[in-house]
Amino acid sequence: MSNMPDDYVEEQQRVEQVTELIRSRLEKITDVTGDIKSEIVDIKRNFWEDVTVNFEDAAETAETYASMKQQAELLSERERSERLLNDQVKLLHKLEMSPYFGRIDVAEEGEPVDAIYLGVGSLLDDENDKYLVYDWRAPISSVYYDYGPGPISYRTPNGTIRGEMTLKRQYIIRYGKLLSMFDTGVTIGDEILQDVLGKHSDAQMKSIVATIQQEQNAIIRNEHAKLLVVQGPAGSGKTSAALQRVAYLLYRFRESLTAEQIVLFSPNPMFNSYVSTVLPELGEQNMEQTTYGQYLEHRLGKAFELEDQFQQLEYCLTAYDDPDYESNIASIKLKGTASFMTYIDQYVESLGQEGMQFKSIVFRGKVLISKKKITEMFYALDSKLNIPIRLRDLTNMLLKELTALSKEEQKESWVDEALELLDNEQYVEAFQHLRQKKKFTEQSFNDYEAERNFLAARIVQEKFKKLRRQVKLLKYIDMPMIYTLMFQQEQVPSGVSPELWQSISTLTMERLINKEMPYEDATPYLYLKERLEGFHTNTSVKYVFIDEGQDYSPFQLHYLKRIFPRSRMTIVGDINQAIFINTSMLDQFNPLDGLFDASETEYMSLLRSYRSTQEIVEFTSKIIDGGDQIIPFNRHGQEPVVSIIENDDAYDKAVDELLQRWLREGFSSIAIICKTAQECSEVYERYSDRWKTLKLIDQETATFEKGIMVIPTYLAKGVEFDCVLIYDASRSSYELESERKLFYTACTRAMHELVLFSSGELTPFLTN
Repeated sequence: MSNMPDDYVEEQQRVEQVTELIRSRLEKITDVTGDIKSEIVDIKRNFWEDVTVNFEDAAETAETYASMKQQAELLSERERSERLLNDQVKLLHKLEMSPYFGRIDVAEEGEPVDAIYLGVGSLLDDENDKYLVYDWRAPISSVYYDYGPGPISYRTPNGTIRGEMTLKRQYIIRYGKLLSMFDTGVTIGDEILQDVLGKHSDAQMKSIVATIQQEQNAIIRNEHAKLLVVQGPAGSGKTSAALQRVAYLLYRFRESLTAEQIVLFSPNPMFNSYVSTVLPELGEQNMEQTTYGQYLEHRLGKAFELEDQFQQLEYCLTAYDDPDYESNIASIKLKGTASFMTYIDQYVESLGQEGMQFKSIVFRGKVLISKKKITEMFYALDSKLNIPIRLRDLTNMLLKELTALSKEEQKESWVDEALELLDNEQYVEAFQHLRQKKKFTEQSFNDYEAERNFLAARIVQEKFKKLRRQVKLLKYIDMPMIYTLMFQQEQVPSGVSPELWQSISTLTMERLINKEMPYEDATPYLYLKERLEGFHTNTSVKYVFIDEGQDYSPFQLHYLKRIFPRSRMTIVGDINQAIFINTSMLDQFNPLDGLFDASETEYMSLLRSYRSTQEIVEFTSKIIDGGDQIIPFNRHGQEPVVSIIENDDAYDKAVDELLQRWLREGFSSIAIICKTAQECSEVYERYSDRWKTLKLIDQETATFEKGIMVIPTYLAKGVEFDCVLIYDASRSSYELESERKLFYTACTRAMHELVLFSSGELTPFLTN
């Protein structure tokens, strides 16, 4: 046991006492939970037997309602008690495994020294008047992460507390056994980090609150910034800090914040699976998780064949011979800029005067209200009003017009045909309805004209429901045409030549006419739609988290700010992993300055990389500019291996031998990383017969699992593996400067071993 203090026996005794208390409490709560479950089953089984149902008069109806409400409230209270007890059981099981990981002895000003023990959750003694373990998110716990022995201060809801720390100690405890403990300074001791980081990777990211570093703690507990931007190299703990920040916020503002009010935008569906266990491990519900691509599919998938981000990247990495390649790349870059958002704003201003496009309202193949008439109605409205207000007024006018037209439609022959198909039940139902409304007597209802008019009105009204609903949803606006015509304007976006704009416009319109929505157009299209129709905002979300923030264009980030107007944002990313063309203009996230006021924005940097061994970090940091700023954690392993292999047989043999060795040495998460999905498919076909457990990962893969996988570079982002084989690190695969960050991203996925094979001359990125 390294650095074991002299009072080990006392510490072991305390571990045993606390563990025994936890087990005793678990036993009691389990019994109580069982009783409540039985009560819930009984209430559900006997619900109607215990309720007196009588609707004979108002008094009896009120009594029936009160009886039902009482039973429902009793059931709800019992179910709530069961949920709370289940949460306690989950926490106690975690504490049983490891009740606490740290201790600080603190003397507040004028007070005696108090020993504070920290764990994944709080634990009180049986009298509920003394904390045996403090939750790692409690205000006092911040001292553990930020200070070493000496003067301290920490903020609480009641103000700043000052004092002195006389001891800082760390533990490794498993099921009542103190495996190791040591006293340390300001940083979390290398012993615990070595223990955690030296283990094999898992199918899910783990929550490791015992190893939070001082700079990560500042990110987690930041309560002031409306926009918090975190830049850090691969493996610096950005994602972990972001997720632990979610847990902290849910704890800190537990009276006013729920998991449903937090949204995480992650890089791909597989990543959602990878991080899905972190918050539950910390005793919190998972926040809402989605990807930006899934959001776009939800909004546009029914109207267009929507290209996704990965299809776009495949094109960028493989279509160099396309004669329109340069124009397409320029289009992708342009439509990601904030200046293109300004261009759309100017277009919207012009639409206030002319250019709005509408669709005729058609019923049974007949034009009821022509698009020409709708256009005239729109531009007859007060031009001083903004477009969303004018469209609201236009909608009301169209609904009134439909009401008038429905009366005319009742005279059409198709209505008589529909009347003949009505059955007796429908006639009786109509008769009863008229009697209740006192519009007809039995005698007058026999009047054929009155009968026909009433039933015809009902038939037409039913058929017009769909039309009215479409008008209310503004379906009469021809948004695809409005967006397409934007590219026929004489005005050219700033920074683009007329010739290039003409080329971009032609290519864009061709795809839109074919009902294809390029990925780079999806956000501008939605922004234009929202500017015209009014923004569909979500005001209930209070925090938006964006992982791999460098993959978002300035336009996309400003758009997200508009649809979550009351939300604070946390964006974490690494400029050196900005692999998508639309983000190539980002430079230290400077374009984010306009999202919030400067006084509301904070930028924080992480410099130390923990994921990979020192040898891998030193190797990969030479691939990128500024890599010398990355500080490797002091964990050693094998040097990365680079092999140039001349023929297919030697390649196959080398791959087989490498995979066999890694499996033999117990590595359970192995990635063969290829540049593109196309290359992944070829590699999978080549080796799947020999390696039956080989998995091919594509953009549809929803869960992250252990094993040997073939995965493209861009889907490996944000995930880590025990061992990584870069399948082809040759010049023919990675040569262009625009591919440098892609190559760096692939190499930094490795925790313990990195091997690079090349089918010929090496990529110039490895010249160092």
